[in-house]
Amino acid sequence: MPTDRTPAPGPARLDSGLLAPVWADTVVADQVCDGAWLQAMLDAEAALSRAQARLGTVPDSAARTITRAARAEHLDLAHLAAQARQSANPVVALVREFTALVAAQDPDAAAYVHRGSTSQDILDTATVLVAARALATVRADLDRTAQALAGLAREHQDTLMAGRTLALHAVPTTFGCKAAGWRHLVLDAAHRLDTFTAAAPVQLGGAAGTLAGYLQHAPGADPDTYAPALTQAFAAELGLHAPLLPWHVLRTPLADLAQGTAFTCTALGKIAVDVLSLTRTEVGEVHEPAPAGRGASSAMPHKRNPVLATAIRSAALQAPQLAAGVLGCMLSEDERSAGAWHAEWEPLRALLRLAGGAAQQAAELATQLSVDPGRMRANAELTGGQIVSERIAAVLAPLLGKATARDLLNEASARAARTGRPLADLLGKDERVAAALAQGHTGDLFDPEAYTGAAAALARRALTRTLPAPPRPPAPSVS
Repeated sequence: MPTDRTPAPGPARLDSGLLAPVWADTVVADQVCDGAWLQAMLDAEAALSRAQARLGTVPDSAARTITRAARAEHLDLAHLAAQARQSANPVVALVREFTALVAAQDPDAAAYVHRGSTSQDILDTATVLVAARALATVRADLDRTAQALAGLAREHQDTLMAGRTLALHAVPTTFGCKAAGWRHLVLDAAHRLDTFTAAAPVQLGGAAGTLAGYLQHAPGADPDTYAPALTQAFAAELGLHAPLLPWHVLRTPLADLAQGTAFTCTALGKIAVDVLSLTRTEVGEVHEPAPAGRGASSAMPHKRNPVLATAIRSAALQAPQLAAGVLGCMLSEDERSAGAWHAEWEPLRALLRLAGGAAQQAAELATQLSVDPGRMRANAELTGGQIVSERIAAVLAPLLGKATARDLLNEASARAARTGRPLADLLGKDERVAAALAQGHTGDLFDPEAYTGAAAALARRALTRTLPAPPRPPAPSVS
């Protein structure tokens, strides 16, 4: 049994998504990688020095030097990660290494790195930066998805298909109504992400949320004016928002982020499970795009598996538990938590990865989904008219009495299911039904296309919903 505990070198240690096809090789994967988080922490350090320079407590020259040095490629990421074990967070080692980097350029400027700050101010602000930047990508993919679904809803507002409840045929609907419902969920998700981004806050509290360290380096400053001014300046430097209070143990922003990303995954997951159901061989009503090589089975040459919907569903199944973990971290004791704060980081990154991967794949699925109206109609007619039994019951009830009509239809539907004979034929042989229908009802009561209710109108109504343009993501660091 191997006993060597030396980590494997080089690429073998990189997390490239080998076991996570939903987010592997996506834009968001790069936006939330370790390097992106490191750069966001450096952006926060540089922005803090510039904010303090605005208020005259750090020399402009020092802030410029700190900003120039704040590049992730100048630091050893793997070394910092290893050193994080010594302090339970990566900021302590980062400040030490970054200060040395700044000192090599300007020894005087090094004294102003992380001036008055604390690890949580930097890491929380970096987390919000990473999230806001990644969510801009997610939001763009949600827009693409919504636009494609709107096109499907318009095109197929009258396309007959079987509505299904508890896995069985219920009453007729239209594919346009279904696609409009999918779009509605996508817009719900976009709205939740926009709500977070529109108020994404910096963190600035100092050691215990009192900003005492920052005030210590601003002799004579009035806490009533300097504390909010510094927070505002810090937020302005990063394109984020200034909170009313430090939120070291008031974790509402990250709880909102967790819930928004999890909702996004599950909203897209609803679309995915519908596609998986409708693409079954025996259903065949929609089909994923299948470029060469995609969906191939390692054992069965005939198969082209629905990989996009499968990957999206995998994200939807994982996300709720991750969000629950972040919500559990709301239980942060005192003015800084031992463990709850630390437990947020990986679930939040996982949620951003999953939401980003699911949104990117959903955009491809929606824009290239193929629809088979002929198969939809054929499936709607599979039960020989039973799919409109609700309508027949409503017509017969005032003529025969509700209970009698229900009994007749129950019996006829059971016989139709056993024999495969059309419901209309069986009911037509019943003298009571024939006499009742002869009293003046016209039209084909058994045509499923004539019983889609308000499906087309609902699709058109749903398409009137729009969202405002998404908030602009935080700008890259100033160098």
